[in-house]
Amino acid sequence: MQTISLGGGWTLTISPEQSPIDVLVPGSVYHDLLQAGQIEDPFYRDREEHAKEVMRQDYIYSRTFDISHELYQLDRLELVCEGLDTLSSIYVNGQAIAETNNMHRTYIFDVKGYLQPGTNEISIKFKNTLDYIEDKQSKTFLWAPEISVSGFPHIRKAHYSYGWDWGPQLPDAGIWRDIYIRGYEQARLTDVYMTQHHQKGLVTLDIKTESELWGEAPFELKALLTSPDGQVLTAKASIIQNSNTLQLQIENPELWWPNGYGDQPLYQLQVLLQAEGKLLDERNYTIGLRTLRVKQEPDEWGTSFAFEVNGVAIFAMGANYIPEDNLLPRTSAAKTEQLIKDCIEANFNCIRVWGGGFYPGNDFYDLCDRYGLIVWQDFMFACAVYELTDEFAENIRQEAIDNMLRLRHHASLGLWCGNNEMEMAWETWDFPKDEKLRQDYLQQFEVLLAKTAAEYDPNTFYWASSPSSGGGFDDPNDQNRGDVHYWDVWHGLKPFTDYRHFHFRFCSEFGFQSFPSMKTIETYTLPEDRNIFSYVMERHQKNDGANGKILYYLAQNFKYPKDLASLVYASQLLQAEAMKYGVEHWRRHRGRCMGSIYWQLNDCWPVASWSSIDYYGRWKALHYFAKRFYAPVLLSACDEGAKVELHVSNETLHSVSGTVSWKLWSTKDGLLREGSSAAEIAELSSAAVVALDFSELLTAEQLRCAFLEYRFESDGQTISDGVLLFAPPKHFTFPVPQFVTEVQEEADHFTIKLGTDSLAKYVEVELNGLDGHLDDNYFDLAPGRTKILILAKSSLSEQLTLEQLKKAITVRSAVDITDV
Repeated sequence: MQTISLGGGWTLTISPEQSPIDVLVPGSVYHDLLQAGQIEDPFYRDREEHAKEVMRQDYIYSRTFDISHELYQLDRLELVCEGLDTLSSIYVNGQAIAETNNMHRTYIFDVKGYLQPGTNEISIKFKNTLDYIEDKQSKTFLWAPEISVSGFPHIRKAHYSYGWDWGPQLPDAGIWRDIYIRGYEQARLTDVYMTQHHQKGLVTLDIKTESELWGEAPFELKALLTSPDGQVLTAKASIIQNSNTLQLQIENPELWWPNGYGDQPLYQLQVLLQAEGKLLDERNYTIGLRTLRVKQEPDEWGTSFAFEVNGVAIFAMGANYIPEDNLLPRTSAAKTEQLIKDCIEANFNCIRVWGGGFYPGNDFYDLCDRYGLIVWQDFMFACAVYELTDEFAENIRQEAIDNMLRLRHHASLGLWCGNNEMEMAWETWDFPKDEKLRQDYLQQFEVLLAKTAAEYDPNTFYWASSPSSGGGFDDPNDQNRGDVHYWDVWHGLKPFTDYRHFHFRFCSEFGFQSFPSMKTIETYTLPEDRNIFSYVMERHQKNDGANGKILYYLAQNFKYPKDLASLVYASQLLQAEAMKYGVEHWRRHRGRCMGSIYWQLNDCWPVASWSSIDYYGRWKALHYFAKRFYAPVLLSACDEGAKVELHVSNETLHSVSGTVSWKLWSTKDGLLREGSSAAEIAELSSAAVVALDFSELLTAEQLRCAFLEYRFESDGQTISDGVLLFAPPKHFTFPVPQFVTEVQEEADHFTIKLGTDSLAKYVEVELNGLDGHLDDNYFDLAPGRTKILILAKSSLSEQLTLEQLKKAITVRSAVDITDV
């Protein structure tokens, strides 16, 4: 096999009247126009609408390339397009060779008859998708959310690009992934599929291959497996037919585990197709040895739903991942790796790829393999009604095949899910219901995609929808079966405590909004825009009425903030506390509940949203909270009035022992009571370890100034701690803490030591004028306690001296939200 890349320099023609623009491929129209100065940044202020209209025309990408005589002599030459967004016509040397209509597919075209030795020309015309879907919608109405451009279910393009309740309407176009010419002689590999058989101390790896053979030479198939420590296992066979299986036996295998349960050793597999010592084709894979299934078994509460890895049922902890940008060339492998590392730092073991974006690139899954994140992988269907014509059915079947062939070998792949929220939508959402389209739903997700998954990736669990109780419109959001999306907190305006009424088997969506940091708000606003109800701020809030919802929940919890910066801070505290209520409750009920995947991890542009990390990679309070409530060993407090239970949740493979201590304080009277108890918690379990009742001690008035400090210590180290208020912060009598701050410089980091003379709730350490990553933030400090923070120098946006850092640091806590 020989390959020549067609990436690099192309020209973009906008119209016959304008000169072509020099661009780089992979790329996109928006990015190229922005780089050429022909549009302004669509993320700034209210420029989104103008940028949207830019896509009501066609765009042509062109370039020349050389085909050597050696390459031209090969038996077969293919044009491989890994990503064309979306309606395209492809021409080679002036001849039309194909049209495409699916952003999510890999297209392969035989171009031997269109090429010539020497110089060749390729051009790809991308057609206006806005007019296309509007025309389709005028003929056949297909329902989708009103926040999006009407008609997007008619096209296989990332749905979020037409707008979502956290994203703009920016339907880009272009060659967004690699494009190249590939040539073969005599034979080629068409498929490789691996199946692992696990026994004690042994893994047998069956490698099933499909080949296309047209030459006369004797062919040989060879597999080489390199272990993490460099040892190589080999298997080979002569082949005379298209289907063959090689087998390797790995003794004393190193097993792959999700983050928190073990290591992530990876093996390198090469599959070679040769003829008389000449390499004709090869496939290369990185694999992990593990068993991974979704455990569904009847129990006392209903039916379980849990990821089981190497025989261990784990409590899944993570968040929902959306595309990282609306302008895809702005993404990079380095940015994605930082995002995945942020997940690992926050103790994630799972991530859900939501179905309204696109299938991420190979780098994403390589990173999840390497760092230990189980991937819940949606197919790209979300919150919409689809018409299952014969053409559409074959298109999405090929889309599913393309992506399963590309991704199914990854150790991190946990399940395939047919769609996001459409089974539930047919049962409970208010939109025009058509029986034919309802039957199309069943055929698409419970027959077509299910059969395709069973044929092309039988080793991976298929789940028809999220949420679902097993399909067939059978109570899809049932808390006792399958997975659940729970939105009564936020959309339903229920209080945070409402989470404690439910014991979901697996909660794959729940969330709460906040504003991004002031640094982020300043990137898309002018000073006159900085009011949450201004036109520009509402343009960067896509969930209708959401800014008002933030104020609604603010009224339940905090006094009215003194300025926008304080409101932003308070909104992030609300978001963090909401998610903490749910996650801690479900972890206390481990075994009944086995998964928490909050909405959402990241943003695709600067916006008020449910994310825990904003568009610029800045951690909100929620992500710091997640690092604590997803910690392998968690001490949490469940309170009702003046009664408190302290629970330890142990999500490790060994028992944990230590001491649970507590102190009951009053901001008026100081320390009231204290105590401690020894605790030992078995592996993979949760237990109540202390029950406290202060009903006789605390009057209604005293509840407004009393707080409980609690911590779990083992081997002299604090493993988990917290502070519980007995009244909402708005009614609590907060003292004004006097912080003592010490900053020291080490070789690769700074240390910031904080102390306080009185309770400081939700302590935020901010770096004015620069970005930098602290290992903790938005924490509580009880009287007499100190906190040591680590600030890595490598995370700073600019180099600083010790004195400069001291001047940049500001500290605030809940008492600073208001002046009153």
